[in-house]
Amino acid sequence: MTAAQFELIDETEAEAILRWRFEELVRSGYDIGSALVLASHVEIDLHDASALTRRGCPPETALRILL
Repeated sequence: MTAAQFELIDETEAEAILRWRFEELVRSGYDIGSALVLASHVEIDLHDASALTRRGCPPETALRILL
């Protein structure tokens, strides 16, 4: 989802998407702070972020790569 697409959805749906992204990132191994940052960057592909940690990339390094 691009940032422009995200801006077009209603507030309730946006909140649900951000919550879902956050929860997925925490499950993937990111700490709460990193997950919040990544979840709010809707232009970052969630699957790419999760794949990095699944492949053994430390979450701190993955965060630097993604941002």
